[in-house]
Amino acid sequence: MPFPQMTDNRANKTKGPQFIRFLKPIIEILRESGGSGTSSEVCDKVIERLNIPDDEQSVILKSGQSRVYNQVHWARMYLVYGGILDSSKRGVWTLTEEGNRTNLEQFDSLTFFKTVHKRHVTKTDKKTEGEISQDTGTPDEQSGETDGDDKTDLLEVLKSLSPAGFERLCQRLLREHGFEQVTVTGKSGDGGIDGIGILQVNKFVSFTVLFQCKRYQGAVTPSQVRDFRGAMEGRADKGIIITTGVFTVEAKKEARRDGAKPIELVNGDDLVELFESLELGVTPRITYDVDETFFDEYRD
Repeated sequence: MPFPQMTDNRANKTKGPQFIRFLKPIIEILRESGGSGTSSEVCDKVIERLNIPDDEQSVILKSGQSRVYNQVHWARMYLVYGGILDSSKRGVWTLTEEGNRTNLEQFDSLTFFKTVHKRHVTKTDKKTEGEISQDTGTPDEQSGETDGDDKTDLLEVLKSLSPAGFERLCQRLLREHGFEQVTVTGKSGDGGIDGIGILQVNKFVSFTVLFQCKRYQGAVTPSQVRDFRGAMEGRADKGIIITTGVFTVEAKKEARRDGAKPIELVNGDDLVELFESLELGVTPRITYDVDETFFDEYRD
């Protein structure tokens, strides 16, 4: 069951921030998956297991990230700090030996959070343990900032474009990734279809692909995926929905439903990665942050 929504302020301060509801399910799901799983797989399974409703999945932070996904990632960070998960940055979450040994029947999320928070909270953080309450949320929710301001900036630029401009930009992005004869239809009342292109896999195989561009902040729902698939009928082999927002877990299920035409989903985070991989509209920059924990063993 989802972490209870407390209303009493005193109760809030004893329950911890909302993201701790995801701590135990993350460990459970990774164990069921053989000890590891990709970031997107784990996030979706955790949200599904806790029955997080679509309206909660649709809440977007100033950074452009889903608040729920943000909370799952903060839970992952605390599990890394607590030695339950490794610190790999390659998009795969993996249980450590300690994580595999953890007794989940005795695992208390609030106790774990308090222990890890005491050990890793920065000295400059003026918030005391007693002030951290369920409705406080995560640092990202409080400040509206993320550890990647460039991502936030790029998403804000994309959202500021005109609808027609965003469609043309998606056209350019598809061309850069190997699509040919990419055309923006620019028609209203066309079932949400914004363009068409051909993906030439090799000399013998090609696919006609229809795409839809959703330049907004929010979550794409399964009904929108179904509507797009209906508009595709008899016109294309495959579809792509590109959004600056996010997709609900149910929307992702609908996109890959057995027996239905496949639809690829590209969310805001995916868009940023695509632009960065091509260095399209962005200038690469290398920065370094000090890992304080690395130097701990040398302090004595």
